[in-house]
Amino acid sequence: MAGGRERHDTPGVSRRGFITSMGAGVVGTAALGARSADAAPTPVAAAGETVTVGLEVNGIARRVAVEPRTTLLDVLRGSLGLTGAKPACERGECGACTVLVNGETRYACMMLALEAEGTQVTTVEGLLDGETLGPVQQAFVEKDGFQCGFCTSGQVMAVEGLLRKHPDPGPEEIREGVSGNLCRCGAYAHIFESAKRAGELKRGGGR
Repeated sequence: MAGGRERHDTPGVSRRGFITSMGAGVVGTAALGARSADAAPTPVAAAGETVTVGLEVNGIARRVAVEPRTTLLDVLRGSLGLTGAKPACERGECGACTVLVNGETRYACMMLALEAEGTQVTTVEGLLDGETLGPVQQAFVEKDGFQCGFCTSGQVMAVEGLLRKHPDPGPEEIREGVSGNLCRCGAYAHIFESAKRAGELKRGGGR
């Protein structure tokens, strides 16, 4: 399910972690009330203030000035011009913005750019070899794994992440692997076939 994406050990906040942190916040607030009035306040970034973050995207080191609240998706699209990851729901429900972070599928709309510092980020553009499609991209073409195409880049990255863990996935593993990505056109049967074909291409010597 979509929520399953957020339980990896890569940087980010899972639903369980959010709930836990909220509980800790309540305890922390009570503790702060007991501190002396002259305790130094915690520094807060001013509105519009930027910090420089170092990212490795598709094997290339980048340095970008961002506001602390800026998402990885905004940096990829706005600062780096990598528009394959799509903004759609922007709340971690549709999967259109799926990328790989240290090889794990992540929703770029739910991850701050600052959290991606020191990680390896791969977008759908990073699967290309020059102008040649990668195996997963090629499989989606061969098996007609898209209709309107809006969700396709996210679907491709979900399958790429799946195949890096399970080079020869069965039908249930494929369904689970793409379960966090919605296709409003309902092309799921073709997406499943594309995932199967992508595995064949990769095992046959593709990347």
